[in-house]
Amino acid sequence: MESQRNILLIGLLFVSFLLWQQWQTDNAPQVAAPQTQVQSNISAEPSSDVPEADGNLSAPVMASTNLINVTTDQLVLKINPLGGDIVYAALVKHKTEIDKNDPFILLEQSSDFNYIAQSGLIGRDGIDSSTKGRAQFTTTSSDFTLADGQDSLTVPLTLVTDTGVSYTKVFTFTRGQFDVGVDYKVNNTSDKSLQLQMYGQIKQTIKPTEGSMMMPTYRGAAFSTSDVRYEKYDFEDMADKNLDQSTLGGWAAMLQHYFVSAWIPPATDANTIFSSVTAGGYANIGFRGAIYDVAPGSEQSISAQFYVGPKDQTRLSAISETLNLVVDYGFLWWLAVPIYKLLMFFQSLVTNWGIAIILITLTVRGLLYPLTKAQYTSMAKMRNLQPKLTEMKERFGDDRQKMGQAMMELYKKEKVNPMGGCLPILLQMPIFIALYWVLLESYELRHAPFMLWINDLSVQDPYYVLPLLMGASMFLMQKMQPVAPTMDPMQVKMMQWMPVIFTVFFLWFPAGLVLYWLVGNIVAITQQKIIYAGLEKKGLK
Repeated sequence: MESQRNILLIGLLFVSFLLWQQWQTDNAPQVAAPQTQVQSNISAEPSSDVPEADGNLSAPVMASTNLINVTTDQLVLKINPLGGDIVYAALVKHKTEIDKNDPFILLEQSSDFNYIAQSGLIGRDGIDSSTKGRAQFTTTSSDFTLADGQDSLTVPLTLVTDTGVSYTKVFTFTRGQFDVGVDYKVNNTSDKSLQLQMYGQIKQTIKPTEGSMMMPTYRGAAFSTSDVRYEKYDFEDMADKNLDQSTLGGWAAMLQHYFVSAWIPPATDANTIFSSVTAGGYANIGFRGAIYDVAPGSEQSISAQFYVGPKDQTRLSAISETLNLVVDYGFLWWLAVPIYKLLMFFQSLVTNWGIAIILITLTVRGLLYPLTKAQYTSMAKMRNLQPKLTEMKERFGDDRQKMGQAMMELYKKEKVNPMGGCLPILLQMPIFIALYWVLLESYELRHAPFMLWINDLSVQDPYYVLPLLMGASMFLMQKMQPVAPTMDPMQVKMMQWMPVIFTVFFLWFPAGLVLYWLVGNIVAITQQKIIYAGLEKKGLK
């Protein structure tokens, strides 16, 4: 029964963790990141004249017939010539639902929801501003496609001002990639110097937090600076206080479950990460870049990168050393990262995520076996000491000091550690929570099949077979446990209900996590049989 108490402890700790996590989501503290002054030979005091919107955002820009369509092997994008904003992005190889062929839409603009990526040139001579409006570009075609055998695709948008200055906004797409190069090429044919500053922002209609208590997922903003490697900044934070962080490099992003969009300015430039909440319920986060002086008769290139795709840690790390942190494993990241890498290694061997989860379960249980054996041995010794402890209690009565001294002497004499049954639990709980985050955050498990009826390990078992099997395994483990003679009858009844309670609790867990727990129970049952057989030979059971 001590083992059952430990299982109950795991459950209580995990429920407490989920409740704490949900409270954090609902009552996130305000973020007040430190201000940093950055010196750069290119920059000056950045302008704050970032256009709030391209006209009236409540009117769906998608209704325009002039949108530029871009198709690559990974993305389908729509670009508005007004401002050159990306107003639609679909991920070709990521489906909305597992049984449908519709691509997952990350960016979109409609009458009731807007999620777009804007960029422009502001500053003293900028072509985009909140007063002048947005630049109106022209292009040679309304459709661009990355052809078979073609490694990259460029989409140029041009604007020539009344003063003869030529601006070309070039989008560069690379085969197999989700990051888009956005480059302004300025040809100053005028007789005066120009002062320009690039900005990029992600604008999204504020939506409530996604997920449930069992699978709470974050939807909101995040940013990185030279002082803060990664910080979430949710919609409530943005409404309370606008960001205004000076930094070298950095990035600004909008996150949701499995997917991210992010602006990444040059790492060597002095940038400002900003945020705002505008009328109509729109949240913005983005960057203002360094100010560039373009001399008369000269050309200047001002660029940034925009990522729109899955939270692929390898791809994100290649763009920025901190962008992969949007895959947020929480406070146990130091444990979750090696678990994720081990899971990826097993997947590369077996090419089945369910089997990879089984293998990682066997690995974890195998590593913990010495502690598990020590746990059961300690519990068996404690059970054997129950008669002596009962006799001590009768002898010393209410004298707790003498009772405690006598107990410690007995434990020392019998070489029993009363805390020996707790250590494996203390180690298993962080591993379980870390694996929970890995399974929750790793986009690779989205729509990942296992076998038979389990065609998506990231969602609950549609027929509840795995939770029922998990409950049955817990019931069997319970029957294998000897009942301590001093166990209160009420405690015994509570323990008997544990498999039922846990089964109901796990009905809504992702199938991958239930699979981990089920296999862990099966391994634990096997280990119990082996350990108990050895203890019987020693006369300890």
